[in-house]
Amino acid sequence: MYVAVKGGEKAIDNAHALMRTQRRGDSAIAELSVDQIRQQLPLAVDRVMNEGSVYDPELAALALKQASGDAVEAIFLLRAYRTTLPRFGYSEPLDTEQMQIERRISGTFKDLPGGQILGSTYDYTHRLLNFSLLAAGEAEVAPEEANALSEALAAGNSCPRVLELLNKEGLIEQSREAGQDDQAPRDLTREPVNYPAERAVRLQNLIRGDEGFLLSLSYASMRGYGDSHPFSGEMRTGRVSVELVPEELGFPIEVGELLLTESEMVNQFHGSKDLPPQFTRGYGIAFGRAERKAMSVALVERALRAEELGEEVLYPTQDQEFVLSHTDCVSANGFVSHLKLPHYVDFQSELEMIRRLRKEQVQRTESTTKEEADA
Repeated sequence: MYVAVKGGEKAIDNAHALMRTQRRGDSAIAELSVDQIRQQLPLAVDRVMNEGSVYDPELAALALKQASGDAVEAIFLLRAYRTTLPRFGYSEPLDTEQMQIERRISGTFKDLPGGQILGSTYDYTHRLLNFSLLAAGEAEVAPEEANALSEALAAGNSCPRVLELLNKEGLIEQSREAGQDDQAPRDLTREPVNYPAERAVRLQNLIRGDEGFLLSLSYASMRGYGDSHPFSGEMRTGRVSVELVPEELGFPIEVGELLLTESEMVNQFHGSKDLPPQFTRGYGIAFGRAERKAMSVALVERALRAEELGEEVLYPTQDQEFVLSHTDCVSANGFVSHLKLPHYVDFQSELEMIRRLRKEQVQRTESTTKEEADA
């Protein structure tokens, strides 16, 4: 702790008390519970889980409540808690091909094996304020046929991948390279990023990254600052089983399931001396219902593959060090917020330097004026 701050412990305690009062709001209004946040603000909860790197809706909802709804602060809280948890193993790779689909769309093919499934989405709403939500009342109930469809999908009806239609003709790169499955990916939470970073590390970094920053980068890459001309090959949301192999058993057992959103983008590739012209993939995945995040990750991830595909690196969105070093909202928040801490000594030195420079400038001006007058 800064020495200058130590004398203000009582003031800090008072600031914390004021913060708690502000978070609670009017005590005449019923307090918002963690269960209410979890059930009624699920998209905010999903963002905190993604960037906090912990799949636990209850803890994410608690963090949101504690942070007064500040997503970045809630992510910080969840990350801090994550560091206290023991790590007892790694799960098997998730098989998203066996996802129990609740939503699945494609912008590349109209008629898909298994069909397009709109599911729950804001895409087709009018974006008009619904003032009926100001009144307390029962929530609108989905039609029976929609509920029946959701139940049928949740029962385990899996859908084949859309991009396999292109893969059958050899028009798109393979999603897995030979021998890739035998390589254990590095754990970004235990080892620092080294550049150039392999694809698995880049994906880990992006999935933990700030959604707004990734959205802006993906937007920039499509506007001409990343040479990206994508199509949405497929986006799917659903539940996936998580399996773990205990040492004492030696075979996988199911330990739970995750709700995930997965996005695959299709990009043009003009070919190289080693590869023929074909489509390439950008891949993104995220906890919960997080379509904007998954799509942004897929777009940025493809932009970062420019060098390995032999494309010219011209823009910040294609620069690994620029992108990966600045995606983390916790790091960014810490670096910006530290400016609020005392920097009295640093500023005084800067102040003295500016005063000295100004004095020297005045002296030079006076000297020049005198020489001109003498001449």
